Amino acid sequence: MRTDPSPTGPAPAPAVRAEPPPAEDLLAAELVRRYGSPLYVYDLGRVEAAAADLRAALPDGSRLYYSLKANPHPELVRTLRLAGCLPEICSTGELASALAAGFEGADCLYGGPGKTAGEVREALAAGVRTFSVESPADLRRVGAQASALGVTARCLLRVNGAGAGAGVGLRMTGGASQFGHDITDTLPDISHLVVEGTELWGLHFFPLTNAADPQGLLAEAVASIRTAAALEAHWGLPLRMLDLGGGFACPYAAPGGRPRYHELREPLTAALDEHLPGWRGRLEPSFESGRYLVGDSGRLICTVTEVKESRGTTFGILDSGINHLGGLSGVGRLPSLRAEPLRITGPDPLPEPEPESGPGLAPEPAPTRRVTLVGPLCTPADVISRATESVPPRPGALLAVPNVGAYGATASLLGFLSRPAPAEVTVRGGRVVGADRLALTREPLPARPRAETEGAHSTDHHRDRAGRTTRS
Repeated sequence: MRTDPSPTGPAPAPAVRAEPPPAEDLLAAELVRRYGSPLYVYDLGRVEAAAADLRAALPDGSRLYYSLKANPHPELVRTLRLAGCLPEICSTGELASALAAGFEGADCLYGGPGKTAGEVREALAAGVRTFSVESPADLRRVGAQASALGVTARCLLRVNGAGAGAGVGLRMTGGASQFGHDITDTLPDISHLVVEGTELWGLHFFPLTNAADPQGLLAEAVASIRTAAALEAHWGLPLRMLDLGGGFACPYAAPGGRPRYHELREPLTAALDEHLPGWRGRLEPSFESGRYLVGDSGRLICTVTEVKESRGTTFGILDSGINHLGGLSGVGRLPSLRAEPLRITGPDPLPEPEPESGPGLAPEPAPTRRVTLVGPLCTPADVISRATESVPPRPGALLAVPNVGAYGATASLLGFLSRPAPAEVTVRGGRVVGADRLALTREPLPARPRAETEGAHSTDHHRDRAGRTTRS
């Protein structure tokens, strides 16, 4: 309660003025008013900044591929195309996204285990010529389809080497794995890698992912360069492309900033100079990233629909859950959700009550409690944030989950319980670039003529170019 100063007593402490809401929070509240809740907001300026930061950390002349599995949204892919990135894809649906964003098929690097003859044929027909192959059988499958079309596929052999054993990130290779050709101390003979319809173009390494420690990331990259040099010398076959993978980290569903990796550029260049002398002009060092390039561009904005108490626990029930965020965390692909939603301080559906201290003054701090934030799905697994110490949210309040531009909507359980997908809005400089929503559709599936099915694998079924999802 404010009081007038006493003419004889000490002057009261100055009142603390309430801080104005951050501009991005005001924008988020306005986007909810326009497009509804929940929604993803992607800031394309952040995507451009991430691409520039990562390029500055890599050796001169490096190619930088964007891994569309992180987020295939067309505006993000288009922004990265204009920033000089190329598409790394693992499906015909991702190929369609790359083409829709303005890439040519020849720009794409097509990888992943289990590629079927049908998808390889479709990729080749669309102009894709560069493939990462995971096994001798994968190489033969690509070669057979290329030969049938009268073209040559440039193939990178994905390597499952020993690596440096860095204890960072999620390991992709270095042990028994569905990824890559096993390379041990005994180097393989090249004879079984000479396949009609293919040309051995280079090597592909991707030992780990989401490694925040630059020294661990550097150790793995240098180990890969050493292995590549040994294979090149053993085979007597000059490499034209060396894909050293990625592993570049970004926080997920929690506050924090991207690492900058300034320490990588010089030692990576020195390692290439030492182990692959004369690489400039004949060999293209390449790197891949998904989460680093788009992770910090995205926030998920959602609404508190209800707050309830149950046996001493406070639950904030949201209109968004694991159907929109973090579905892959349940299978160990992403860290378990420890999301720390940020409270939107701008306008929301239910206005804040006026603080007792007066208009425009900061209210007294509210008491905190252990609050669990859950989604709307009919499963106890739908937990966004478990028992964190925070001020209980109000029904109608807007919350934001930061750093979810990667592995958000398309990495989640969009089809579960048939709830609509969240809106996805792209912005630049506070202005809306576009707004849309993914929709799962069911289409009639005609039987193929017998001639098309003879000799085809049972998994080579018909699929639409959009990956069985549409944007509206």
